[in-house]
Amino acid sequence: MKLIQAVIASSAAAAGMLCLLCSTPALATPFTFSTGNPDGKMATATRPESAGKIEIESADDFVLTGSTTIIDSATFTGLVTGATAADVVAVRVEIYRVFPKDSDVARTSGPPTFSTPQVPTRVNSPSDVAFAERNSGSDLTFSINVIQNGFTANNSVQPGGIQLASGGDGAVTGQEVQFDVVFTTPLSLPPDHYFFVPQVEISVAGGEFLWLSAPKPIVPPGTAFPLGFTDLQSWTRDANLDPDWMRVGTDIVDGAAPPTFNATFSLAGEEVPEPSTLALLGLALASVGLVRLPRRRARGR
Repeated sequence: MKLIQAVIASSAAAAGMLCLLCSTPALATPFTFSTGNPDGKMATATRPESAGKIEIESADDFVLTGSTTIIDSATFTGLVTGATAADVVAVRVEIYRVFPKDSDVARTSGPPTFSTPQVPTRVNSPSDVAFAERNSGSDLTFSINVIQNGFTANNSVQPGGIQLASGGDGAVTGQEVQFDVVFTTPLSLPPDHYFFVPQVEISVAGGEFLWLSAPKPIVPPGTAFPLGFTDLQSWTRDANLDPDWMRVGTDIVDGAAPPTFNATFSLAGEEVPEPSTLALLGLALASVGLVRLPRRRARGR
């Protein structure tokens, strides 16, 4: 009976240790990514649909490798024009994967006008539909830090400006602001290549948010892309172009040597080991002595 009780106790201890291994945050690895600081070259509109305003999305990419990453906070920097930071009423963040994932490649759905792409290419663009999204008022909170008034970007893509070879809408000046976002429901993302899409709703009819560009290629204090992955350029679309996307550089700002742009944002969270990895670690610990059966004394002693 004592032998059986000892085996049960030892097994329970092993199970408890496995549970501890699976729950302890010490095994998580901090994750951060940043494209660096604004470079003043480009500002692109990005907003959710609201009264009298169609949806506009601007996207820039990041890469996750190794294991599932929990993203619990983010920042992004841009200009508020025709309004002030006090007129911001909502923030939305979308995560897209790279086309053709999450996309109707055959164009079997949607209106007939969308039976073929309306853009030069979809290679390396965001997908048709978002992989994940978070909204203020439900699963994210945000605060706004006013960096300076009167910041000027040398070029812009403003509402109505998503047109092939337009060259952009010219310089724009506004209130430079940084949004600090906390995901109250964190994003849990498996390893993949993604696009980050922030959207800002402003209550003033003529108010807009334009996302500021960052250096491409990324320079310090930005984070270099992992080896084997390419830092893709910024893309944009509005409700009239959906499901297609245009490159901010090359498609809209064209020319013999068209520029390419990143956008200013950062992400923070932690990489967590896969459950199978934790289980194997626990079994390894058990095999080297975590679970030991008691030795029975030899008779006659």
